[in-house]
Amino acid sequence: MLAWGFVFLLTIIIHTTDSLSYALRLGGLRARRIGLALTVAGMLLLVSRTSNMAQGPLLGGMVDQAKTAALSGGTDMRLELYMHGVLLAATVGTMLAILLYPTVVRMSARWIVHLEHTGSIPALVRHLMKRNRWRYAGYYIKRPTWSMLTSLISGVIPKRLIILNIAVTAIYTTGVVSALYASFLWPAQGTAMSMSSGLINGVATVLLTLLIDPRLAVLSEKTLRGELPLVRMNSVYGWMIISRLTGTLLAQLLLVPLAIWLGWVMS
Repeated sequence: MLAWGFVFLLTIIIHTTDSLSYALRLGGLRARRIGLALTVAGMLLLVSRTSNMAQGPLLGGMVDQAKTAALSGGTDMRLELYMHGVLLAATVGTMLAILLYPTVVRMSARWIVHLEHTGSIPALVRHLMKRNRWRYAGYYIKRPTWSMLTSLISGVIPKRLIILNIAVTAIYTTGVVSALYASFLWPAQGTAMSMSSGLINGVATVLLTLLIDPRLAVLSEKTLRGELPLVRMNSVYGWMIISRLTGTLLAQLLLVPLAIWLGWVMS
């Protein structure tokens, strides 16, 4: 249970930081410094990747314990339930990101301007750690409101981007978890199964690289050139984070089917 608690916490951190990268991109558009915004987003993604490195061994250890218990005829660890709990943590992390989203959009515009003046990420961190810099931090705190949601619904809905982002998020969220669960279901091919998450995540990578990121880049460039109003990108990034939340919920339904599909492919 202690290991699962750490995995749950790390999964929340991973999905919160990943989701907040949308807020940083929007903050960069507002500051008209999209290149610097991507640099700051990279700093957030570093936190996500570091958490991912710690999460993997803990999750693998849980699967190994379940295998050992099954071989010795011990108590059922209810591994599938634990795996669904990990996916639930992804939903919790994305919901936390939605709560923080308006605040991070506001603050990130200031961070980006400070990065331009300081010239490097370490210098920016030192700059932000000064006590007097947080004196007016309360000004930037903003909670999500009902009017924000109604403005999304009343505006232009990027249906294609929403559907693609739901699919990509669902696949990425459950890819590694399904592979590890498949290694439990087919212990004879355990190593092959645990390393086969690329068969699942490869589809998401193709969709993200070819269809989602280029579209967001084009819309961002048009906004910087004044061809699209900033309010349009507010709506697009709002829908992206909401569709990401929906994708983490869909991942719950894909966990077992994808594990069975991997077992069929690798057997």
